[in-house]
Amino acid sequence: MNLRDLPESLSSHERCAVRRMKIQDTLDLNLSLLGTEPNRIGQAEASNCEQMFGSIPIPVGYAGPLKVTFSSLETCELHLPLATTEGALVASVNRGCKAVSNNQSGDTSPHSGIKITSIHHGITRSIAFRVKEKPEQFIDSINQNESQWKKIGEATSSHLKILGYDIDVKDEYVFLSLRADTDEAMGMNMITIAAQEIGNWIVDTFCKDGTSCRLITIAGNVDSDKKPSRRTHDKGRGYEVIAEALLKPHIIKEILKVEPSKLLDVYEAKLKRGSDIAGAIGSNLHAANVISALYLSTGQDAAHTVEGSMTDTEVSQESHGISVRVRIPALLVGVRGGGTELPAQKQCLDLLMKPNTNLKPAQQLAESIGAAVLAGEISLLAAQASQKLASSHKKLAR
Repeated sequence: MNLRDLPESLSSHERCAVRRMKIQDTLDLNLSLLGTEPNRIGQAEASNCEQMFGSIPIPVGYAGPLKVTFSSLETCELHLPLATTEGALVASVNRGCKAVSNNQSGDTSPHSGIKITSIHHGITRSIAFRVKEKPEQFIDSINQNESQWKKIGEATSSHLKILGYDIDVKDEYVFLSLRADTDEAMGMNMITIAAQEIGNWIVDTFCKDGTSCRLITIAGNVDSDKKPSRRTHDKGRGYEVIAEALLKPHIIKEILKVEPSKLLDVYEAKLKRGSDIAGAIGSNLHAANVISALYLSTGQDAAHTVEGSMTDTEVSQESHGISVRVRIPALLVGVRGGGTELPAQKQCLDLLMKPNTNLKPAQQLAESIGAAVLAGEISLLAAQASQKLASSHKKLAR
């Protein structure tokens, strides 16, 4: 079906309509509800989706306000736009927001609500070479010429800075894994373009005979892009975020409607034993739910939810209540490029993001998502502890 050869004079909205009509006529279907609106399409048809013939509305629900203290020690209230078709999710996250934001009665601490810290590991890309002879010599050449190939890679974008690299060897293959700061963009395309130039330069410089070593691929899976891996879980990727809150007993009883000790019971059974039996990489309640909802609403690449799904949630008894902590090993986010430029997604970013903080915008977005994940974990933990999981879904999701 030729959906590409269309008159250049047509607008994006008109091109979508022509394609949709052609598909309808060819397949004898009704696709009228996938129609686009001129003021909402933005650059999607030109830059985000090839052969675009329509769009699908995803419900967006509000949760909040959520009181947080960023790693910069700035305290604010977040307003969360959650894009989802799963009934009960927004209500659950909203209850978690209420619990942590009302948790500080009588507490004058400047770091109330959810406390967040983060580590910027950078976006990664692994280049695979096949080296038949003397891999140690090949690796030495890479190490000794680090400044040169870094310069080659960084020349591909004024927004890219290579932070570091790792080298791994498996059989005849050598993997060079790059880590880069890509400024306000998530940066997967940026690091991929840089990796291609670096890979080309390395083989042109050190593999001149064309047989002793070859460039196999610039995406060698050591970076585990959009895939779960023990390496990403342990070492982190993009932004690693830790969010924690101390829940006072009266808040647990009044808002979460459960005895504090029962939160610990669920933690011991579900998050420790159950996850261990399953061989889970990451032990959490439903971190992917909240990550995907915020990724979709703010124009992130939703497939990167898989890295965030490896979150670890910990629950412990403290002297003044119950502590709940999440460690999200990899949040791959940006505020420029990709879906963030689309009109509706841009408005959701405007709702979520706080201007004039001391954090880089992408870091602030990552920390905000981490806080939202913790709110969602707390609420679902309580729902399971009070045996309300099934009844809440029966009420809200059926």
